Amino acid sequence: MSETNGLEHWVSILTRADLPVLKQTARDLAALRADDKRLDAHSVTEVIARDPIMTVKLLRYLQRHKGRAQTTEVIQIEQALLMLGIEPFFNNVAPQPLAEEMLKKHIAALAPMLRVVHRSYRASGYAKDWAVQLRDLHYEEVRIAALLHDIAEILMWCFAPDMMLEIRDIQQKDKTLRSHFAQEQVLGFALDELQKELAVQWGLPELLLTLMDDSGTKQPRVRNVELAVNLARHSANGWDDAALPDDYKDIGELLRMPAEQVMAMVATDAGTACDISKPH
Repeated sequence: MSETNGLEHWVSILTRADLPVLKQTARDLAALRADDKRLDAHSVTEVIARDPIMTVKLLRYLQRHKGRAQTTEVIQIEQALLMLGIEPFFNNVAPQPLAEEMLKKHIAALAPMLRVVHRSYRASGYAKDWAVQLRDLHYEEVRIAALLHDIAEILMWCFAPDMMLEIRDIQQKDKTLRSHFAQEQVLGFALDELQKELAVQWGLPELLLTLMDDSGTKQPRVRNVELAVNLARHSANGWDDAALPDDYKDIGELLRMPAEQVMAMVATDAGTACDISKPH
């Protein structure tokens, strides 16, 4: 294992790095900035909410520059923008560099990276819908936790594309191999370890860390995030994925409805979710 495979090495790189955003995010934000009639916190929020990296970029900036008077932790994007101000946001949390530009020399990694972004956005939609059904007034916190659940994976596709392609090849050759074993084999650590370290180093809000950590808790909000991520991940393999029946059963337990009803609900949502969330 080389020195570059160490967890500390990657935590250091990704803590200091200027995180990339999607080209579509940069394009949409530029269009809003040029249109005074449409430019407000709500419209900017809608653009940021589709891009996990832009979301974490904003939260990370806010945590690093919070004033002494700020006693509550900010998780919601619109709240963060209102605190920061639209103009300071554009000046200090610029939508650059572009992820697509970063991967120009590693074009094979672009589609897998975009698939994880797409999957994360779908998970965030499921988590929000279920939180609303469960009458969670702070559903936006749950939505963002699901959106950012796999941020370490997205970033490693951008910063270590060759290693991520190697992990994918290993898994394609052995379908039974668990993801974290393949990751440890190539990187020397599992991506969820990196995720936890980054969240702490970035100073992300404590509640967000709790909601993103699905290591065995039965707390309903955490379970919501975990099940939304699972459904998005498994359905990305196709709606005939062998893990989906268990997902429907688990979601049914969370929402107190039969698995068949969950399956019908998800099938109804599937078409629109794919259309809306596909990165351009």
